[in-house]
Amino acid sequence: MRSKNMNPVAYPELALARKAEKVDVPMQLIERQSTMAGAIALCVQVSGLEDKEVYLSLGIDAGHWSRIMKGDAHFPVNKLCDLMDLCGNEAPLKWLASHRGYGLVMLKTEAQRRIEELESQLNKERERRIWAEDMATGRRGGN
Repeated sequence: MRSKNMNPVAYPELALARKAEKVDVPMQLIERQSTMAGAIALCVQVSGLEDKEVYLSLGIDAGHWSRIMKGDAHFPVNKLCDLMDLCGNEAPLKWLASHRGYGLVMLKTEAQRRIEELESQLNKERERRIWAEDMATGRRGGN
């Protein structure tokens, strides 16, 4: 039973990569939040994801996450877009805009964003196929 004696480095914990389905959070619910921390908590709650899925995916320490959710610590601003992408809603963005007296206008339609995403995936697949063909025929790196 040697495996039980192995250190944690031998079995690193994998980050969970599940993303929530896109949800349109009603503005009425967002405006009930009195703070950005409340909007962030709403964002996570509406997603249906477990806290652990969120903080691991965002690379936030569990203790710091707990303090964020209690309102005793600040959410890292540079991870706000990642949070909204992961949780499938933009409650914090909508809260901030509303709190500051602004409205939001989407610059790209959902269809335009989806087309760009699919084109990117297609280009990656083409590059992978070209590389695989080159490897199969012995043409490595243009040799």
